[in-house]
Amino acid sequence: MSKNWNTFFNILQKEERVIIGLMSGTSLDGLDIALCRIKGHGLNTELKLMKFHTVPYDDELKTEIQAIFSKTMVDLQMIALMNERIALLHAEMVLGSLQEWGIKPSEIDVIASHGQTIYHAPKSLHGLQGYPNATLQIGDGDHIAFKTGIITIADFRQKHIAAGGEGAPLAVYGDYLYFSKPGETRIMLNIGGIANITYLPGDSSVEGIFSTDVGPGNTIMDHFVQANFEGMTYDVDGLIAASGHVNSDLLTSLLKHKFIDLPFPKTTGPELFNLNFLASAQLNSNTQYITREDVLATLNKFTATVIVNSIKRCITNDEAVTVYFSGGGIHNKLLVSCLKADLPELRFATTDELGILPDAKEAVLFAILANETLAGDSLDFGQRSGLPSICMGKVCLPF
Repeated sequence: MSKNWNTFFNILQKEERVIIGLMSGTSLDGLDIALCRIKGHGLNTELKLMKFHTVPYDDELKTEIQAIFSKTMVDLQMIALMNERIALLHAEMVLGSLQEWGIKPSEIDVIASHGQTIYHAPKSLHGLQGYPNATLQIGDGDHIAFKTGIITIADFRQKHIAAGGEGAPLAVYGDYLYFSKPGETRIMLNIGGIANITYLPGDSSVEGIFSTDVGPGNTIMDHFVQANFEGMTYDVDGLIAASGHVNSDLLTSLLKHKFIDLPFPKTTGPELFNLNFLASAQLNSNTQYITREDVLATLNKFTATVIVNSIKRCITNDEAVTVYFSGGGIHNKLLVSCLKADLPELRFATTDELGILPDAKEAVLFAILANETLAGDSLDFGQRSGLPSICMGKVCLPF
């Protein structure tokens, strides 16, 4: 047996695996690195988050990614080059983190790499007859495996699409395995660039579980701040938005987009929710000349309204529900306060309460998906649209 496969076979036989989950989202903040110890698989998964931090992207890298990000016309050479560049950079970030933590690469069983999304194209968005759902993440897994010397599982979203899904959101798989609890109905709300929810019914029935994108999280707000407030990348604590006033005409225009009322599950990205989307809504509502602060206040309320309405679609009036926050949006105090005020009957908490740092959750979920690739079986969600019963990820060997 070759060295690669001998190592792989030994990992499969382990009772406990050490897996690094990597996640870089559409906000382009940096690379989330979560070091996890995982026992078992499926509903018997036990996980401990050992270490976590985010290695930020510098401004030059952000500019390079933005040049090929969420655009229909891009430089094909740069896509090819950035595929390798991102992978090598992520590998260096992993090695640097391990050195900082005093851990040898040989102590890590597997890296689970999501990659950097540069384009998301479900049929509901591209609308082209004869073409399937599609998505593209760069950051080649073979480069990460070779540079780190660690087996890498990558490219998770392609199997989801191949099996009939839209490539997102994938949170439902890890949320179901790790966060579902008999007797408690939970909604896992992740507010990243895009906001998504996973509904976990208290009866633990897979028939009732689903995950869906609901609309923008931070993406339009962040892009608006970057374009209109020099030296700022996001609205810290929602303070700028809090200084403005919600414009009802603009809010109504934003809420008219057909995506908002599409049935669940659905998926979207910055390809739709961007500054062009905002400009169109302002033109249609004749609100091009309202203040920057009022625009941001309205965008904040738009995000909150979409999330609130989506949660209301999930639950019955007599259902006791806890909403668990994660993602960068939890740091926007105005957004969080709006959600709580508009859903007073629900209990809110962060995933800290469940043992996972809110900022680490997505990286942890990909570590769980990698563990399922190694040790699990296809999760049986039945014949449900958008939720194929599969394991995901391609195995990239280091040698």
